[in-house]
Amino acid sequence: MVNVLVQTVMRDPKLIIKDLDFDGVPGRVYWPKTSPAGKRRGIIFFHGGCALFGNSQPLQYVMQENIPCLCCPEYPFPTAVQDCCTAAIHFLKNAEEYGVDPSRIAFAGESSGGTYATAICQELVTREDLPRVRAQVLIYPFLQGMDFNLPSYQQNHSIPPLFRKRGVVLGLTYLTGKTMNVDGILKGAHVPPDLREKYQKWINADNIPEEFKARGYVPVAPAPFSEELYEQVKRAGETMFAPLHAEDDIIRQLPETFILTCEYDVLRDDGLLYKKRLEDHGVPVTWYHVQDGFHGIMTFAGWGRILEYPSTQKCLQSVIQFLKGL
Repeated sequence: MVNVLVQTVMRDPKLIIKDLDFDGVPGRVYWPKTSPAGKRRGIIFFHGGCALFGNSQPLQYVMQENIPCLCCPEYPFPTAVQDCCTAAIHFLKNAEEYGVDPSRIAFAGESSGGTYATAICQELVTREDLPRVRAQVLIYPFLQGMDFNLPSYQQNHSIPPLFRKRGVVLGLTYLTGKTMNVDGILKGAHVPPDLREKYQKWINADNIPEEFKARGYVPVAPAPFSEELYEQVKRAGETMFAPLHAEDDIIRQLPETFILTCEYDVLRDDGLLYKKRLEDHGVPVTWYHVQDGFHGIMTFAGWGRILEYPSTQKCLQSVIQFLKGL
């Protein structure tokens, strides 16, 4: 039944869909068949799945709203995010060939795709040879690899589909290319004291509003530092993997941002912390919080009344309305 639903969307009569090459990186472009009055907005969309699985299915519904889209490939770190960056640069440089206004391009992503969108936006924000990215749309993104005991990680540790431990295993499989024991990492033993002190001002439960601690939160002291664990996962500190680690000089240059968070999602607080950092540096932020939402809720878009959750369309419409305002 799922395959039938997917294939129905793939043949959407409102869209022209082509698989193209972007400087050696495969991408998919969606054009609405309606003729625009001028050049269109553009959105470069990176789907979720930790570069291990996932597809662009939900975003075909956004495409029906006259927003072209480029999807990311699925390769392990850092290849996946580097390839996505290559494809994004190609699209920015050649936007007019696709009928897109270079000054109205947004980066967007869901889950780990939100990580890619954030990281690439940071990577390119100082590039004077490229059009400035108009906005970034971050849908329940993973943004930091330091603290897995923030309130949302505690409250939602056993809520599907992204259990706390499973999420960390997936992230580190993407990072290292292998499955590893994450028990020590969940306790924070992988973070050197000097880095913990540096990132503490940005990644700290004190920066989470009190209402998000109401469902339960107990501060947890990190386990003693393990040099062995650090050596295994030290690239988790790189901003292309964990964009919340970026320096203030980069954060303050970022474009207008839309952040969607879900109450029943271990990654909720990653989004809340990034929202605060952006706002503290004067970056305009539109925040949409789904009180009854969970990680991956937007992947059910278009699956019909039987499978689609009531809040799915609300999430989708919040994204669409933001993009239409650009």
